[in-house]
Amino acid sequence: MKALLLENVHALARETLEKAGVEVTTLRGALDEDELISALDGVELLGIRSKTQVTAHVIDNAPSLLAIGAFCIGTNQIDLRHAAQAGVAAFNAPFSNTRSVVELALAEIIALTRRLTEKDKALHDGVWDKSATGAHEVRGRTLGIVGYGNIGTQLSVVAEALGLRVVFYDTAEKLALGNAVRMSSLDELLEVADIVTLHVDGRPGNAGMFGAEQFARMRPGSVFLNLSRGFLVDYGALRERVLSGHIVGAAVDVFPEEPKNAGDAFDSELRHLPNVILTPHIGGSTEEAQQDIGLFVSAKLRDYVDYGTTSLSVNVPSLILDRPREGGHRIAHLHRNVPGVLAGVNQALSKVGVNVESQVLGTWGDIGYVATDVDAPVPAEAVAELEAMDPTIRVRVLEATASR
Repeated sequence: MKALLLENVHALARETLEKAGVEVTTLRGALDEDELISALDGVELLGIRSKTQVTAHVIDNAPSLLAIGAFCIGTNQIDLRHAAQAGVAAFNAPFSNTRSVVELALAEIIALTRRLTEKDKALHDGVWDKSATGAHEVRGRTLGIVGYGNIGTQLSVVAEALGLRVVFYDTAEKLALGNAVRMSSLDELLEVADIVTLHVDGRPGNAGMFGAEQFARMRPGSVFLNLSRGFLVDYGALRERVLSGHIVGAAVDVFPEEPKNAGDAFDSELRHLPNVILTPHIGGSTEEAQQDIGLFVSAKLRDYVDYGTTSLSVNVPSLILDRPREGGHRIAHLHRNVPGVLAGVNQALSKVGVNVESQVLGTWGDIGYVATDVDAPVPAEAVAELEAMDPTIRVRVLEATASR
């Protein structure tokens, strides 16, 4: 089995897969669509980060592909629905870099509130500018968190420990942690927050959610951060508000268009603005986070290949499966979620005298996944009948070996 790991995925991912007997190729940068299609010839496992786009066209031209690992939180760079319909499971790392993003946000909040960027630049230019003008403590100020998921909630807790008052807004019902207060609307949050930070996901409906109208509603003298997705924000509108002094500081880690490789040229309307921190999409780029992500996602890919478990998959039904007994056989059957599939699987096995020991079925929307453990090798004619079933997307027969 072959794997292709792109975008400088941590070395532990390669080690994990190679220990499982996978032949691994690694590349430091991202690939465009045609390059990716060519590179995926004969490849079963693909590992990417945020820049490689796995489109429907790529998936249609990679028939051997079994699974995709996004070594990051976001998965909007993958056509998840098309992947599922082609029998390609996808996994990500929803928790591993949470702390790294939170720490960067807090560092930037303090730096912007104290105007450290301007003091640093002045001193590097040889100017001694010792003044308290415009510099504030974060204690007692109000932090508005837009998006109260894994990152937003952890930021909420740590920010309170620094003395910040926390308010948040999320379209889903979320339990407020500590003394955080839920706002009924984004506008309500903007009216009270001294610092606004975005931590929402990359679903298409969130595109352009923060523009001129939202910046105008922010309090005069406030600070803005975006460490989530570049396409959420109208950066031209942000530039205007920074230049006018309405927003006194901003930190941006993500951009609508980002270079594919380290060292490539970068441009943005936010360059050279006062008290604005620009970072190259490094929210989760700490050695600790990348190590955890490398281990987590590669283990998900390995376990899916080895014994079919789809726990925490982002596009197919999540089945938490134990490793089958040594010498046992498991049939992993991805299919369209229509009536009669389970009966068809069992009928195909009973015809050839194969007894079912256990069976787990999960469905998610229009995709179903059934894992069937049997007491004997599965004859080729039974596999052929399963593959010929109209709802079938992909069939794999897995034979358990000694646990690693």
